Amino acid sequence: MSYIHTVNLPVSNQQADLEHGSLFFIGTATLLLRFAGFTILTDPNFLHQGDHIHVGYGLRAVRQTNPAIEINELPPLDAIVLSHMHEDHFDRVAARKLQKDIPIITTPQAAKALGKKHFFRTYPLKTWEKLTLEKGDALLIITAMPGEHAPGLLSHLLPPVMGSMLEFQNANRQTIMRLYITGDTLLYKALKEVPRRYPNIDLAILHLGGTKFYGLMLTMDAQQGVEAIKLINPHEAIPVHYDDYNVFKSSLEDFQQAVAKAGLEHQVRYLKRGDTYNFTAPAHQ
Repeated sequence: MSYIHTVNLPVSNQQADLEHGSLFFIGTATLLLRFAGFTILTDPNFLHQGDHIHVGYGLRAVRQTNPAIEINELPPLDAIVLSHMHEDHFDRVAARKLQKDIPIITTPQAAKALGKKHFFRTYPLKTWEKLTLEKGDALLIITAMPGEHAPGLLSHLLPPVMGSMLEFQNANRQTIMRLYITGDTLLYKALKEVPRRYPNIDLAILHLGGTKFYGLMLTMDAQQGVEAIKLINPHEAIPVHYDDYNVFKSSLEDFQQAVAKAGLEHQVRYLKRGDTYNFTAPAHQ
């Protein structure tokens, strides 16, 4: 594992809260995370119901929902974590309205594409590479996790994807919160390395939906999501990316039933668009 950069962020006058944090679900895989003085946005998707996206090779998908807030309602952001360059994760609204100097942590392929859209503070990470964000006495270490968006040779036809591990540390460089985002991945062999390297994950964000094109699955469905929980074994898991586009074929209800059948209800929290999950860092519980 290698560190690529340390990015120093401006410090506000308000003291960072290292005890309480929040996760606001905007829709698709778009989340607003606030913790330890950091404000992080994931996979910005602010298109509306009925809008089309292009996913490549002449294929389109239609949004079925609206985001919980508009992009101009976002607070000031410290950074964006982007799993890959598909329009349901970084759309034309984001490309047009986000500030071009915002730090974006993503894959090398997505960083190159963002550069063509005039975003100039991109930080490309290969699998297991790390970036450190420093804000006052608090640190956020972001590590690129393995991901595979399609099976076999089809994976070469889709953009490379990454999951992300977010580790929040205090002034003593002690990890006080660990959050894992799967990204748009299938359940595959390389994911077994995640719990081996990170056996104590506080919260996991699962990209589900069972996305299908021409009968081939491109994101985890309900059963794979359950198997991912068993594999990663987070203290808590939150499903996202499950009903926002017509190519998502595995519903939240399917996942809820699979979770109940597996006896994992105690590990899963469900958020509707517009819901906020307030959490307490494990060290303070």
